[in-house]
Amino acid sequence: MLERLNEALEHIEARLDGPIEVAELARIAVTSEYHLRRLFSALAGMPLSEYVRRRRLTVAGAEVLAGERTLLEVAVRFGYGSGEAFARAFKAVHGVGPGEARRAGAALHSQPRISFRLVVEGSSGMRYRVVEKERFHVVGKKVRVPLVHEGMNPAIADFIRGIDKETTRRIAALSDQAPRGVVGVSDDLDPSRAEGTELDYYHGVVTGSAAPDDLDSLTVPAGTWAVFESSGAFPESLQFLWRDVFTQWFPSNPYRGRPGPEILRTRLSRDAAEADAELWIPVERTAT
Repeated sequence: MLERLNEALEHIEARLDGPIEVAELARIAVTSEYHLRRLFSALAGMPLSEYVRRRRLTVAGAEVLAGERTLLEVAVRFGYGSGEAFARAFKAVHGVGPGEARRAGAALHSQPRISFRLVVEGSSGMRYRVVEKERFHVVGKKVRVPLVHEGMNPAIADFIRGIDKETTRRIAALSDQAPRGVVGVSDDLDPSRAEGTELDYYHGVVTGSAAPDDLDSLTVPAGTWAVFESSGAFPESLQFLWRDVFTQWFPSNPYRGRPGPEILRTRLSRDAAEADAELWIPVERTAT
């Protein structure tokens, strides 16, 4: 898998001055566009589109300093429809506009080329199982929140605190299948997984029953799920679990992510410092 990802990165390098289609990158990596975007973001720490933009502007920066082409020629070569659009993008990456950089010989920022390699760390394995589930509903309360990569998500914490005890009791009573009990469900995430992008968050349960009129509901089609277990400090161990799923498990197993919600079942210790968790990720088997 990592070898194929690196071939897709070589394709990017060869076409920085032309159109780059995610569909073609996914074909080279032998995966879906959906999974490619998510896997790249987890491995590289930035969205795929942002990496392409930074690499283009790194190469464009060298051409600006070389002075062999006009600024408009450089802009057009790297896909910008106007000098103004190029100048805005250039300044966002380099901190100065292209004209100033050329006149002053300014120091520019460089996005290095990325390549992926497998690093074996430690001796502990990941606990997981693969589950087939029929169609089900997530029923509870929903809110739109920003994505937070590290630490507590204050928007989610405030949302849960605002749900009264009686409503929580009614929601919990609807649970009738695994994962049982009240769960956190993330849906409609931006494929880039960039910090601050928004997602739908459900505080609810997994059930075969329809939702009462005063509760929110998400219908989830039948499919395959990879279920991962973790124990440790809260919330860090949960966020590390999601990272490890995409940086270690997917590259080493014949599965890829598919569109669908992610479900997190968490059981906190009395002081809320530790947590046992199950993370349900929708997956599909890849061709071998």
